[in-house]
Amino acid sequence: METKTGAELHLITLTLGDAGTNPDNHENLGEVREQEWRKGGELIGAASMHSLGFKDGCLCNQSMIEAGEKVVQLVKSIVGERENLEIEFMTIDLNGISGHIDHIVAARAASWAFYTLKNQGLPMSRIRFACLPRDVLPESNVNWLYMEPGHTPEEIDEIIDARQYRDEIIEIMRCHHSQRGDGETHIQQRGDSIGLNYFVVKQ
Repeated sequence: METKTGAELHLITLTLGDAGTNPDNHENLGEVREQEWRKGGELIGAASMHSLGFKDGCLCNQSMIEAGEKVVQLVKSIVGERENLEIEFMTIDLNGISGHIDHIVAARAASWAFYTLKNQGLPMSRIRFACLPRDVLPESNVNWLYMEPGHTPEEIDEIIDARQYRDEIIEIMRCHHSQRGDGETHIQQRGDSIGLNYFVVKQ
């Protein structure tokens, strides 16, 4: 919840999740999910939100490069001529946490963009990869996709405790009504630990 301490947040999504579960049988799930995403972003306090328009469930190596290039251009347009900035990226774990290929591609596209911008001289401070600890996910899971075990304490670089915002976090999660099955399962499983965030950090 860095926006509460004055950070300027810009959100980027590669796809709209239109190939996902559709419990309400929406004719255009992508439009519904975009509206849900934007509502959640407003509650978080995002300064801007950008959908890159890639087809859900079809990302690959080429998509990763194309998405990375789009992110580079977006960051440059947002930064403009401003000075005295510190730019930080936050993305999902490089293994996608769930193992979903789209999530893996998104994490790698963010990494590609981060280091490209850093090599071009922009003030890139660090990139944080949101991950799960081993005690939350002790073993690999093959119930759907291959989901790697969580990280050991030695592999986790930063833990941010935002549990004081638990109710707000749940409200934001519930903006994604079309994904409520996953959301409510997550809320039930994490319980009072919602808001306890784990990161692998690179510079």
